[in-house]
Amino acid sequence: MKKITTLLLFSLSAFSLNAQSFIQAYQNRANMVSQSNITASLQDFANLGVKTSGSTANVNAFNWLKNKYLAFGYSVSQITEDAFTFSNKSSKNLIITKTGTVYPNKYVIICGHFDSINGPGINDNGSGTSIILEAARILKDVPTEYSIKFIHFSGEEQGLLGSEHYVNNVVYQNNVKQLDIKLVFNLDQVGGKMGNNNNTVFCDEDQGGLASNNAASTAVTQQLRNCTQLYSTLLTDVDPAENTDYMPFEEKGEVITGFFEKIRSNFPHTSGDTFANTDPVYIFNVGKAAVGALQHFAVATTTVLGTDETTANFLESIKIYPNPAKDILHIELPKNVKNFQFEITDLLGHVLLKEENKSSINIEGLATGAYIGNLKTKDQTVVRKILIE
Repeated sequence: MKKITTLLLFSLSAFSLNAQSFIQAYQNRANMVSQSNITASLQDFANLGVKTSGSTANVNAFNWLKNKYLAFGYSVSQITEDAFTFSNKSSKNLIITKTGTVYPNKYVIICGHFDSINGPGINDNGSGTSIILEAARILKDVPTEYSIKFIHFSGEEQGLLGSEHYVNNVVYQNNVKQLDIKLVFNLDQVGGKMGNNNNTVFCDEDQGGLASNNAASTAVTQQLRNCTQLYSTLLTDVDPAENTDYMPFEEKGEVITGFFEKIRSNFPHTSGDTFANTDPVYIFNVGKAAVGALQHFAVATTTVLGTDETTANFLESIKIYPNPAKDILHIELPKNVKNFQFEITDLLGHVLLKEENKSSINIEGLATGAYIGNLKTKDQTVVRKILIE
């Protein structure tokens, strides 16, 4: 799609939820989260293998992440590598910094780990990794008042090694604080389990550790709940913060919050933590909530490119129904779309059915179960989970 450079100003008006206002520009960007990008990242993550810190697969995953940011258009100067050693092994954290327009020296950190153990780790934590990548892609050229650091930690599965190193050697140096942090927003195990009713996400609240930062965490966690309900279809519940990469920050008095799946999967830390056992549509919905919340926390501009509105409206206009379906699947598109392709794949990405320019698809030959529908036009790709009964 050609870039449209005309700027459109959207009003802040609409409705409020617990003193937070709905912002149309934030919704437009949340709608830019791409199911196809999420799915592709999860599949790439799976192909990298078991990413135990210190392994070749872990190094390959680090390089894959770095190349993703370069492809998004982030400069080399925005990318930092934070190396650490443990048990005669070495690994790296990846940090990407997007500078704020009003408070360039105060940071909103969005983070998650990319290492895995005993399996490819698609839920734990390819899910969080794919969302952070989407947020970085979407917000790259969106001005924010506060600076944002997109951080991918290694060593989480060995005991928060990467985040401990970052906090104690970058945030602090010789016990002197170097970074002014507004809050830390962590994403870990937000993949759900295929077949569950994954309609709710936990918002993590600091209820222990240092008492001095609990009240502030409660406030930002409520804001996270509000943003989730404003910019996604998910319900929310509160979970106590524990055992993931925001904890080293909490121990230093920083304000923390995060997302974690509500219905906990039993596959993480096993060889079964695969793409087939994870719910990519749940990850997509958590991604929309995360992009909405990150804009709120970093105070993103309400001026958006016309392409944002065009794409958001297009995605919202696509209807694929009924879902669940039995024999015929119907596709409803905008009238100006004349040429399109529709594929149905299994959860491993194998193409089972492929049609062009057909608004009614015969699915009688497919077995009962969950599938991925990919609708492609010249400029857009829309991905939806399809249930066949």
